[in-house]
Amino acid sequence: MAFTRKHLLSLEGVTRDEIESVFDVADSLKEILSRPIKKVPPLRGKSVCTLFFEPSTRTRTSFEMAAKMLSADTQSITMATSAVVKGESFKDTILTLESLAFDMFIIRHKSAGAPLYLTQLSDARVINAGDGMHAHPTQGLLDLYTIREQRGSLEGLTVAIVGDIAHSRVARCDYYGLTTMGAKVRFVAPPTLLPAEVEKLPGIAVYHNVEEGIRDADIVYVLRIQRERLESGLLPSTREYAETFGIDRKRLALAKPDALVMHPGPMNRGVEIMPDVADGVQSLITTQVTNGLVVRMALLFLMLGGSYDEVAS
Repeated sequence: MAFTRKHLLSLEGVTRDEIESVFDVADSLKEILSRPIKKVPPLRGKSVCTLFFEPSTRTRTSFEMAAKMLSADTQSITMATSAVVKGESFKDTILTLESLAFDMFIIRHKSAGAPLYLTQLSDARVINAGDGMHAHPTQGLLDLYTIREQRGSLEGLTVAIVGDIAHSRVARCDYYGLTTMGAKVRFVAPPTLLPAEVEKLPGIAVYHNVEEGIRDADIVYVLRIQRERLESGLLPSTREYAETFGIDRKRLALAKPDALVMHPGPMNRGVEIMPDVADGVQSLITTQVTNGLVVRMALLFLMLGGSYDEVAS
């Protein structure tokens, strides 16, 4: 089954065949990055609006580069440059942009459900670039793609996700994607940073001790610790978190000898991940950024009806 969805709001319910179809296209498009002129014409005449109501470096830049490399026309709207700062409602902002006949909106918003609401206001295709604590599906896809590229398959791999699970849209999407692709998922976190009744999720193992949680793992996926968790009382201090859950070389040695390290960024070096691990030979963090570009290119290509003939030209 090819990826034929009009919208991508979450990885929940996305099938293995759909995910593989995205990866197959990403494989074919990755060659473009090595060309002297990194631009192909399959999305000429298509228009894409990136609509970011939250700060972003990696995701927004990646989507904009992906669209431009496929020759789509792009428009970037941020909170600071939109009429929202003058009091305009989200609905009226979308209705205004809808009148400009964009083919696709790529939206990041602090409120869970904002991308779904956008699909009800617009006839354009919609990709969720992160909504509150709900979902970040393209981060999930690029993570899966990166693991598959390194290991050949995700089937049977053990992935330990370490950190603030309760508030992480990345952890949610990675869980759905990893289990769909046959991987075993561990959530490793203090009890205060785990969702209620997390143990009831199918195919999940929960650990409160980081050494036990990452032991013999194939992938150690480290989540960013948000400093606002200190203010809410969920963590005593960043120093204590670093001492009890931070991934350093000694702890990483408990995973498999060829274990790989991932992080969605931005990193708090010295808190959830130590610099020698982040910059070490087992780290895939910069590879994730590169693969984010090709995975997002693949999604735009598939969802906006790109032509392979034009890619090859």
